[in-house]
Amino acid sequence: MNKAIIGLGSNIDAPANLNRAVELLKEQFSVVKVSQWMQTQPIGITEQPVFFNGVLVMETTLELKPLETALKNLEDRMGRDRTRPKFGPREIDLDVILWNGQVVDDDYYTRDFLQSLVREVL
Repeated sequence: MNKAIIGLGSNIDAPANLNRAVELLKEQFSVVKVSQWMQTQPIGITEQPVFFNGVLVMETTLELKPLETALKNLEDRMGRDRTRPKFGPREIDLDVILWNGQVVDDDYYTRDFLQSLVREVL
């Protein structure tokens, strides 16, 4: 069984979208623990609503690449608009932060809130 820590973020109807994402992930995977939601200021494009972020720990039989594909499919199901700018508003953003104990998303090293949220669930 593989263990992943997934980062979740939203600034469009954030509490509802984050909670829905957790429920959809629970339908597909074994979700072990969910962090609290943390408000963060937008990065890059600052003229937009604040983000809510969190992480969750889950177990899966999928390997990393198929898991990343499954997360992108879930984002699409939730209505993520991929035509927006990279640092623009998000209905939902799902990323693998740690995979079997190894950091696989470099944002972890530059975003204090990610480090704090990961510590919370570990």
